[in-house]
Amino acid sequence: MNDKGLEIIGSTEYVEIAGIKNIPAKIDTGADSSSVWASNINMSKDGTLSFELFDKTSEFYTGETISRKPGEYKVKIIRSGHGDERIRYRTELLLAINGHTIHAMFTLGNRSRNNFPVLIGRRTLKNKFLVDVSKMTIPKKSNPNTPKLNAELEKNPYEFHQKYDIN
Repeated sequence: MNDKGLEIIGSTEYVEIAGIKNIPAKIDTGADSSSVWASNINMSKDGTLSFELFDKTSEFYTGETISRKPGEYKVKIIRSGHGDERIRYRTELLLAINGHTIHAMFTLGNRSRNNFPVLIGRRTLKNKFLVDVSKMTIPKKSNPNTPKLNAELEKNPYEFHQKYDIN
């Protein structure tokens, strides 16, 4: 805790969402909203949204279907770092960080290719947590391809640039 009574958390934390424990999450003050990996996202004719957290390839997948009636979800336009825009459903889920449980809004999307299945954005953090970026509960994984790419870059920077078209 700090002098404002806010819990200090690191840039990565284990969280609990909807009763699923020890989920690795990236704490991202640069992101406006929070996001969770969801699959089998469907809409019934009566407007009921249903989804499952994670998917069968995830150790956190339970197979439980979560349903939301109209009014219990919204949509949001999400812009990626590359400028791509996508429409995502957004709903409230119970989130616990370091023993503090809060109701938080999450966009639902496929995060299977992300390093973290959950991203906690600044709207969820505001007035509840302070982030100490020097604190990291979950060690950062290094990409095994990075040394190979750097060796290729050193060999011939021009050809490297042409091959990967880095802009």
